[in-house]
Amino acid sequence: MASIIQIGDRWRAQVRRKGVKPITKTFGTKAAAQAWSRRVEADIDAGTHRDEIPVTVSDLIECYKSLREESGRPVRDDGNQWYMLKHLDDGFGMLKVLQLDTERIIKWAQGRKRDGAGPYTLNMEISLLGTVLRHTSSVKNLRLPDAVGAARPTLKYLGLIGGGGKRDRRPTADELARLFAYWREHTEVGPPMEDIIRLAIGMAFRRGEIMQLQWSDLDRERRMILVRDRKDPRNKIGNHQWIPLIGDAMEIIDRQPKDEDEARIFPWSARTVSKYFTWACSALKIPDLHFHDCRHEATSALIEAGWSPHEVAMITGHKTTAHLDRYVNLKPEDLHQKVVPIGKAKRRA
Repeated sequence: MASIIQIGDRWRAQVRRKGVKPITKTFGTKAAAQAWSRRVEADIDAGTHRDEIPVTVSDLIECYKSLREESGRPVRDDGNQWYMLKHLDDGFGMLKVLQLDTERIIKWAQGRKRDGAGPYTLNMEISLLGTVLRHTSSVKNLRLPDAVGAARPTLKYLGLIGGGGKRDRRPTADELARLFAYWREHTEVGPPMEDIIRLAIGMAFRRGEIMQLQWSDLDRERRMILVRDRKDPRNKIGNHQWIPLIGDAMEIIDRQPKDEDEARIFPWSARTVSKYFTWACSALKIPDLHFHDCRHEATSALIEAGWSPHEVAMITGHKTTAHLDRYVNLKPEDLHQKVVPIGKAKRRA
């Protein structure tokens, strides 16, 4: 039975149970103290009191990775989920799972926003946190409150999470020239960034796709290459696609050095490439340019060159025109040259 004592005009409640550290809290009314005491005692009886679950958020993240690995769907270290889980682990990892609440989630989201994360990115990361908690708590037979669900309305109200807007950033010719010149000047050991970027803006390859290209998957006779595990919302693993090598893609691949002990054409990690790209943009003061914007550039350039959406999709791997449209960022100023001069249009009979 809880102990409730009046101290001045306040009421102090204390719950004592064997094996549990005494829990004390002060309230303005006796009724509030009694209600709180009953809730704490019920939580202790149910085994859901925070002192009864020593598991941390980091423990559950590792459990989630293990579950994925054992199920044949590993979290690859060059994929978006790896980065999202790292952000979640950095922000919440040391917390006991029952310490996760709306206040802590809001503060974390505000910090991520200051670091440059947008509403769509935060929405994805928060959703992944909910997925981790939901599945791992089921496997570990833990009874956890829906901390993510409780925080969502406030996150949305504050504008910290939201739907993804269409990104229309494309690298300009001047920016690309400056980047290429920078990498030619900095020839220290590192990935061949100019060739990697030229391949990205010519073939619409994702960063991870380039790093997985293998010599054995190159078909020189047909000028094709097999891209493994292309991103797919339903089934990424095993989603291999033969892609025609257009433009100077074959020449770029041919000039890469071969190593008998290395199957990949570009034997670097996606994280390393991302790091070098970010360093160069920072050194050249190129604002708001992401590696993935090269995919937007490639897709848009093909449309501008007169390729049909179906032809472009054979390069990009998009399954629907709706998904393809998100990557097409046409420049209004380029439409002037498509206007038929007045007086030269064909007259209809």
